[in-house]
Amino acid sequence: MASIRTTKPAKRWEVVAPSDVSALASELELPPAIAGILIARGIRTVEAAQVFLHPSLNDLHDPLLLRDMPIAIDRLRRAIAAGERIEIHGDYDVDGTTSTVILKTAIGLAGGRADFWIPHRVKDGYGMRESAVDLAAERGVKLIISVDTGIRAAAAVNRARELGIDVIVTDHHLPDQTLPAALAVVNPNRLDCTYPEKNLCGAGVAFKLAQGLIETLGWPKDKRDRMLASFLKLAAIATVADVVPLTGENRIIVSHGLRGLAHTRNPGLRALLDAAGVPPGRAPNVGQVGFRIAPRINAAGRMASADEVMQLFAADGDEKARAIAERLTRLNTERQDEEARIIDEILLDCEGHLPAELPAAFVFAGEAWHRGVLGIVASRLAERFCRPTVVLGIENGEAAGSARSIRAFHLLESLESMRHLFVKFGGHRQAAGMTLETARVDEFRAAFAGFAASVLREEDFVPVQRVDAEVRFTDINNSFWRQLSRLEPFGMGNSTPVLMARGVEIVSEPEVMKEKHLKFSASQGGRVIKFKAFGFVERAAEVFRGALVDLTFQMEADDYWGGFCTKVCDVRPAS
Repeated sequence: MASIRTTKPAKRWEVVAPSDVSALASELELPPAIAGILIARGIRTVEAAQVFLHPSLNDLHDPLLLRDMPIAIDRLRRAIAAGERIEIHGDYDVDGTTSTVILKTAIGLAGGRADFWIPHRVKDGYGMRESAVDLAAERGVKLIISVDTGIRAAAAVNRARELGIDVIVTDHHLPDQTLPAALAVVNPNRLDCTYPEKNLCGAGVAFKLAQGLIETLGWPKDKRDRMLASFLKLAAIATVADVVPLTGENRIIVSHGLRGLAHTRNPGLRALLDAAGVPPGRAPNVGQVGFRIAPRINAAGRMASADEVMQLFAADGDEKARAIAERLTRLNTERQDEEARIIDEILLDCEGHLPAELPAAFVFAGEAWHRGVLGIVASRLAERFCRPTVVLGIENGEAAGSARSIRAFHLLESLESMRHLFVKFGGHRQAAGMTLETARVDEFRAAFAGFAASVLREEDFVPVQRVDAEVRFTDINNSFWRQLSRLEPFGMGNSTPVLMARGVEIVSEPEVMKEKHLKFSASQGGRVIKFKAFGFVERAAEVFRGALVDLTFQMEADDYWGGFCTKVCDVRPAS
């Protein structure tokens, strides 16, 4: 029987070692290790480093550089001036709901009024729907704007045209071979768009439309800047939640947006931050957004209706906002319980059934699996097995679900190669969704594993630990932490740096925490540092007192004691 991974696996270390860091370290007065991290991330000059270390709103790109943006702004302004009914069609996740709030608010500030339609994940499924367009026509809607969706909604767009409704598509997902026949398609990833930032999330694209609209209103610059700063708070949450690279324009959005959250006045957003344990006056970090704030927003669309998120941000009083935020917290707990149940069911079924040589990719399918959590389940299993993974929920002869990938595998390309199997599908390199007939699940499983086997190598199935810099324990202090923190915000494309220390001696017996984690102290060069090792309980034998090891670790803010804490990434016998 193949073993089921239940703990942190050993990884293949890739050590980044820039050859000449002295010039940059000297010019910027940085420790050599941090200068090396910048160089390894493509930041090789003082000028580039200054831009990176000091993200400025002045470096945001002109929204008119986006293909079809002038057409979109012109049509939107005409609709506002004529008092036409406008409807925003969004998605039910963090990116979709925040996009909807940003654009709805911008239209209101410009003197118009926009309603919204967000599909119910279970009842309606993903994306723009022809049925929703029909209902919009009955309500007298003359302009539909999609946010974080629509790039593959050709049928819904065509239906709108038949009914005399103009459509503006704003999206960031990869387009199909043919764009939908909308009045305007604003998407940095369309092939004929030369916009400099290709990695905007849906809320990022919605923000650019809001920015373009606001800049036509003739307001003083300080008023424009205040409005755009308020939009950046939600755009930052979505950018982190959608796991797009935190480089370029996204870095600016997240840097300024997170700082703005320290002083938010919106009752719903304040209640959400309170529920997530972020006190007033303190900006959340990327980890708090990704693991506390975003999951609460997502829980509404996953477990109930995303309309509750819209109600939260529209709440006009603290009491109402707190009540909704508390409900989102309860829904998030239900979401976590449902994820655990499905993962346990899958792993229990795997026991004794997996071949000694695992397939190159997995497709798991089951009935009574809540479709709202399948993407997260797929992500957990892809990490556990280090293989592309699809998780499908079966209901009424239809299988629908989500896929998550590993670094070396392009999900959307794989699905494109077997598009005949699907009722619909879409996504990008690392995440995708699909719907197919239940009768074709076995065919899909074989085709998906076969495609993966044809492009992946054996080493792709071993988790990779990128090591950004080698340090000595004597380097690690509060000054080093402050300098390292200047590289924030960390996330996709600018990951939290992984540091390596060689020849470290474990000087305490590992202490078990919550039956899963370890805590121990290690010494090097007379300096002792305390470490936490999450998910390492089954590797306790590797960190016994007196052991000499190499450690990789990350430094993180210590929310409780201030300063920094150190978290183990991997461990191996001293080299």
